[in-house]
Amino acid sequence: MKYQMKVVAAAVLAASLVGTQAYAGDPPAAAKKHAAAKKPPKPTVEDQINALRQEMQTQIDGLKSDLAAKDAQLKQAQQTAADAQTAAQKAQADATAQQQAVTDNASAVSTLQSTVNDIKATDVSIVNNISDETSAIKKSLNNPDALHYKGITISPAGSFLAAETVWRQGAVGGDINTPFTSVPLNSADAHNLSEFYGSGRQSRLALKAVGKLEKVTLTGYYELDWLSAGVTSNNNQSNSYTMRQRQLWADAKFTNGWDFSGGQGWSLATETTAGLTRGTEILPQTIDAQYTAGFVWGRQYSFRASKDFGKKFFAGISVENAEALFPSGSGLPTNLLIGSPGTGGGLYNLNANYSFNATPDFVAKIAAEPGWGHWELFGIGRSFRDRIYPTTGSPYNDTKWGGGVGGGFRVPMAKKKLSVGLKGLYGEGVGRYGSSTIADITLRPDATIRPLHGFSALSTLEVNPNPRLSIYANYGGDYIGRDYAIVGNSEVGYGTYTTNMSGCRVEVKAGGSTSPSNPANCGGNNKDVQEFTAGYWYNMYNGPKGRLRYGLQYAWFERDLWSGQGGTANPGGRANGTDNMFFTSLRYYLP
Repeated sequence: MKYQMKVVAAAVLAASLVGTQAYAGDPPAAAKKHAAAKKPPKPTVEDQINALRQEMQTQIDGLKSDLAAKDAQLKQAQQTAADAQTAAQKAQADATAQQQAVTDNASAVSTLQSTVNDIKATDVSIVNNISDETSAIKKSLNNPDALHYKGITISPAGSFLAAETVWRQGAVGGDINTPFTSVPLNSADAHNLSEFYGSGRQSRLALKAVGKLEKVTLTGYYELDWLSAGVTSNNNQSNSYTMRQRQLWADAKFTNGWDFSGGQGWSLATETTAGLTRGTEILPQTIDAQYTAGFVWGRQYSFRASKDFGKKFFAGISVENAEALFPSGSGLPTNLLIGSPGTGGGLYNLNANYSFNATPDFVAKIAAEPGWGHWELFGIGRSFRDRIYPTTGSPYNDTKWGGGVGGGFRVPMAKKKLSVGLKGLYGEGVGRYGSSTIADITLRPDATIRPLHGFSALSTLEVNPNPRLSIYANYGGDYIGRDYAIVGNSEVGYGTYTTNMSGCRVEVKAGGSTSPSNPANCGGNNKDVQEFTAGYWYNMYNGPKGRLRYGLQYAWFERDLWSGQGGTANPGGRANGTDNMFFTSLRYYLP
């Protein structure tokens, strides 16, 4: 800006000089001549202008020089400012880094202190754990819950020693298990005779081996008791009875939900408590080894495959050993072959009948555990076969299929202190799956097979007011329907109306060579067996040394026959038998 003002001032000065030159153009006044010496000539306007120009140029050059110096100073100042800014930023960065370093150091110190404290706590925990593990190891060595052999856990869980008694108002000639279809009719001799037996035969020995791999758990299970009679077994003196196989199976359970098992065990039709896993069956809490009427079960060979879908839904199928309860009824034909007694060389019982089975039994089941209780639905498929020898023509085989559907549930209530259950099975030819084992089939007059309609049902109530006490009550029954064909004036089949029932309500009187027996002229078939039972179990001790408990059970039975032809002694041709029974048990379970 100063440079521009100087230029303007120079321009004004130049203009003034030009004006002065203009005035200098007027003619000068006449000079008087003097004789004095001659003066040097005055500088001309041009000289003055040139001088002025030179002076101005000098000033301009000075201004330019000053401006350049100032520009240089300005640039130097700007550079100095920039350097100062950079230095300030660097100093700020250094300060920030220093502060971060201080913070990091403080955090590291805090972390180190925390780590030291954690190490101290960990050391204490490790010491405590080592102490606990040492105690646990000593305990497992001195009081092992299971045996460990080459990575396999072996446990006797489920084993117990039993001292049990039974008293029956009407004698059935049984031990601790009741043959339900042998409950004496009210007019039978045995109805008027009570019986008492003491038994340790239900004592049980169990052995379970479990081996866990990465993707599969392998389990083997063996269970036996002494509820079996040999040829020489009796109660005369030594009460020697034989050991029998209850369960003997192997299982492979995969982490993807598949489960495969085979051997002798509970039928898939038996109620379970954890999906369809073998070994989780839930049985009535009765002391009676035959359980209770209406209970659906079988304990036999089977091969089972099941799948677990998310611990909520389960599906499985099983092929199982078949056996037909031989036909019975009025006027049945005999020109057939359907089975035979066992043969010694074949390892079967010489005093038992075995059917000639065409196929195994097939059982399929689905179960759900939605979060409240256990629910299941199942189906059974069975085949029956005989060989018929007609009076004319060639012998031939006759095969009939039967089966049924069943289901049930068991749900907890009142904070799991109460549980309610209901289960049933309905179908044709499924009598052997009911606890009373009444009948499976009958025959037509031409010896062809006819599966019988039947159903079994059981309701259960269990109360657990405290960990020591368990109270239960069951009511159930097994039923088989009439099925017959009319031939002339008679009926052939099961539960016929033409059966002579006139002597069912008359007690046979012994005399001479006559021995006490069931009433004569009372050949009706079993219609149903009903049972109400109630009891309790009380744990006197339950701890690391095992469990000691005692129980008491009461049972009321009624066995009904299908009505037939009666008479004056038995109007209506009906017959039934009732019985009252009391059981006691004292058991010590291995830990």
